[in-house]
Amino acid sequence: MHRWKSLLAFLVVTFAAAALGSLSMPDAWYAALTKPSFNPPNWIFAPVWTVLYVLIAVAAWRIWRQSGGWCVALSLWLLQLILNALWTPLFFSMHRIDLALIDIVVLLLVLIATIVAFFPRDRVAAWMLVPYLAWVSFATLLTASIYHLNPAG
Repeated sequence: MHRWKSLLAFLVVTFAAAALGSLSMPDAWYAALTKPSFNPPNWIFAPVWTVLYVLIAVAAWRIWRQSGGWCVALSLWLLQLILNALWTPLFFSMHRIDLALIDIVVLLLVLIATIVAFFPRDRVAAWMLVPYLAWVSFATLLTASIYHLNPAG
């Protein structure tokens, strides 16, 4: 029973970070931005992020169980989660594409470090973060493209 409570805790923390980030949503400013041709439709983001957040939480929970408690790998996990939550208000609320781009590049680097730290402890947990890495890589390209297309935006 204890392990299911800890899984629930990781899910709650992960989705709380998602909820904080989602307080800032697309608005008229975003609609007016020039976007690259590969910009996905808005409806795709919610289902993709839901799956990714479940994977992010379960991966961390597996590391928690494997390590027997908090460790450097989970500190990296927490840092990437914070950086993830910061991107949305930077981009959508503050309209700071430049700061959002810096944030997502740092997120990408911390996420890679997280996967590297997870790998020796639990390869399945590390692999669970690979779809997230792919999505953040795509989001980095998308953010950089929007920044390039809207330099004053």
